[in-house]
Amino acid sequence: MHILIVEARFYTHIADLQLAGITRALKAAGATWEVITVPGALEVPAAIALAEASGKYDGYVASGCVIRGETYHFEIVAGESARALMALTLDGLAIGNGILTVENEAQALARADMAQKDKGGEAAKAALAMVALKQRFA
Repeated sequence: MHILIVEARFYTHIADLQLAGITRALKAAGATWEVITVPGALEVPAAIALAEASGKYDGYVASGCVIRGETYHFEIVAGESARALMALTLDGLAIGNGILTVENEAQALARADMAQKDKGGEAAKAALAMVALKQRFA
């Protein structure tokens, strides 16, 4: 399996933790991968849609972090990125959603850290499971 990791690196230290978990899970499964970076979580689904046209990838891992702030922006970014990823999955793409949506940095760090919740690794495993399911029904 060849997977594209699309990461929003708005919070670099959190992105580094997530990427470590993602690549560890992919390596353990024997998958190969490439990584591209986009400015933020809203751009992740668009990048996946553009990459799908290449036919190079079996599946995708969406990675990023949205931390609640003082404005309504959190709801827009969290909701719309998730909605767009879901629309792509309903179109038949195999995607593991590792975009964290949290209240604060401490929650983000706990979820990104491989020694704690390892949500990046979980997203990679979800992508691999969806690739397998897609292949089963092909």
